[in-house]
Amino acid sequence: MATRVTNRVVQSEEATGKEAAARRKRTERAAMAARNFFVRSPTEEESSAAIREAVLLGGKNAAIAGTVVAVPTFVACRVLPWAKHNLNYTAQALIISTACVAGFFITADKTILRNARQNTIGRIDE
Repeated sequence: MATRVTNRVVQSEEATGKEAAARRKRTERAAMAARNFFVRSPTEEESSAAIREAVLLGGKNAAIAGTVVAVPTFVACRVLPWAKHNLNYTAQALIISTACVAGFFITADKTILRNARQNTIGRIDE
């Protein structure tokens, strides 16, 4: 009877060891899942700088385009009878915001493409 109890104790210790190992494995899996698996490339900092530059230039050109389009739009809505009659405040805002958005995206796209072209030419030269 003592051996059976001992065997049960040994079996239960083995079971707790297996349970502990399984628990450890689950914890490790959860920790791995919580980690970010994206591997940063060596040029990621350059990429972030290029994107930041594109956003800044796009924002500047959006402000310029908005100002350039806003002045004639407002003047036309005050002076021209057709514009005064047909362009309400919503239409004026849409005209101005369309110019801003177009200026932003065109400039940002050109900046990103310019940086990509420079990177490609730099790799070919090496």
